Amino acid sequence: MQLRPILSSLRHHKLTAFLLILQTAFTCAIVINALPMIAYRIERTSTPSGVDEDCLSLAYVSGIQKNVNQQAQHATDLDALRRIPGVESVAVIGSGMPFKGGENSYGICPSASAMQEAMSAQSFDKTDCQHPDVYNGSPGFLQVMGLHLVQGSDFAEGDYSTGDVPTAILTRSLAAKLYPGESALGKTMFQGKTQIRVIGIIDDVLRPMLRDAGQDHLVMLWPQLPDDTGSTYLLRSAPGDRERILNEAYQRTFAAVRHKYFQRDVTMISLLIASGLGLLFVTALGITGLANFWVQQRRRTIGIRRAIGATRGNILRYFQAENFLIVSFGIVLGILLAFALNLTLMNFYELPRLPLYYLPMGAVMLWLLGQLAVLGPALRAAAVPPVVATRSV
Repeated sequence: MQLRPILSSLRHHKLTAFLLILQTAFTCAIVINALPMIAYRIERTSTPSGVDEDCLSLAYVSGIQKNVNQQAQHATDLDALRRIPGVESVAVIGSGMPFKGGENSYGICPSASAMQEAMSAQSFDKTDCQHPDVYNGSPGFLQVMGLHLVQGSDFAEGDYSTGDVPTAILTRSLAAKLYPGESALGKTMFQGKTQIRVIGIIDDVLRPMLRDAGQDHLVMLWPQLPDDTGSTYLLRSAPGDRERILNEAYQRTFAAVRHKYFQRDVTMISLLIASGLGLLFVTALGITGLANFWVQQRRRTIGIRRAIGATRGNILRYFQAENFLIVSFGIVLGILLAFALNLTLMNFYELPRLPLYYLPMGAVMLWLLGQLAVLGPALRAAAVPPVVATRSV
């Protein structure tokens, strides 16, 4: 198929061709930027929490009486919850749990010198110190959550208190951040003037609010007993017993907590997919409509070409090549617009740089869309009989 006849034809339809190129370019730019957003949010919503989600339920109790011994109340509540058939174990926990939102973070330094450096600079930035989130609860809360020790030991019964704690358990990621290249087990950390000894390492668990890949698993466990008037009880049971247990405890599953946390992400995924599909549909309509118009306008030319020996395949390939050329111009312009749009999003919304592998993905998607959209009109053009076309002159 010669390129010159196609370019000659497009020069006679500059405005319509330009509008289609522009429409393709805008669609390309938006779809290319939407694809990584969709992929990121889908990956985000499927992030493993690190706890046994299918076995956990949460019960919330809000106290209204003043001057109540909270630890005695916790003991009474825990005993009542253990009596529910199907409950394997239960613990009262602090505010920290994956997907619950909120922050309960502390500045922790791996050594006294690092703490002194941070205090002198009045900032933990650019030091060896970290800001992990803290999870705490009553004895046995590690087992209830389903957290797995990979080194060291669990807290002893005597470690639990309502005040300062002498020991802590770290996630793998936090241990690697604080003590890169060496074991954190037995090390002494510093929180201000308080010294905390590392007695165990667990597999990674998510912090209550996701940040980024390098910060999401920085979690520290403390044997600190919750002492607030409002209490959260974590119940462990077989997955099949959860609904019945919830009916007796009048609360919700951990899966519901996860669903609520990612509700905005799920909504955003739906909006991005709907917007992208809408743009692609409108672009396909534009290609189809323009191709139908050109087929009707070129019936005489098609008939002449058929009369002098052009086959149906020649006519079909002509319209497909013409569409491929128009869409290619749009894709080139769209890629430039995609980079410009990505820079704008990076500046105003702190989004990451656009991965380059999304460019060929967007281009292939639009090429296929263009070929499918022009196929119907091209087949109708190829089906025009030479005699009918020449009689319409």
